[in-house]
Amino acid sequence: MTTFRISEAATLLGVSADTVRRWVDAGRLPAERDEHGHRRVDGADLAAFARSQIDAGGSGRSSARNRFRGIVTEVIRDEVMAQVEIAAGPFRVVSLMSRQAADELRLEPGVVADAVIKSTNVVVEIPDHSRVTSGHQEAR
Repeated sequence: MTTFRISEAATLLGVSADTVRRWVDAGRLPAERDEHGHRRVDGADLAAFARSQIDAGGSGRSSARNRFRGIVTEVIRDEVMAQVEIAAGPFRVVSLMSRQAADELRLEPGVVADAVIKSTNVVVEIPDHSRVTSGHQEAR
C-alpha cells in the first residue's frame, strides 16, 4: 500500500504541510500514525481528497478539465507566432499561439493567466524514486 508523509501529501496537493495537518486535525483528510508516531496518509485517501478539491466550476463553459492558473514568465514573439511560458505552482506550461492572439490577450511577464489544456495525447511518467521525495511505497 502506498502511503505519504504529511510533507509529501502537501507537495502533491500544492499546499503547506501545516494546511495538510489542519485538514487531518479537522477530519477532512484521514491519516494514521506509523510506528514512530508520524502521521501518514493512505494513497487512495489522498487521491480521493485531491479529486474532491478540484474546482469543477472553472470560468465559463468548456469541455476542458485541465486548468492551471499561473503567472506568465516569458513571451517570445516573432512575426507570426508567440511562445508563452506560464509558471503554475511547480509546473511549467508552454503554449504556442499566433502573435495576434498573444497581443490581443496582452500577454507579458507578470500577467496572471490560466493554461487550459485539452489533449488526446497525455504522457504519464513514473518519477525516478532515487530523485523524488514525493512518494513512498510500503509493503504489507
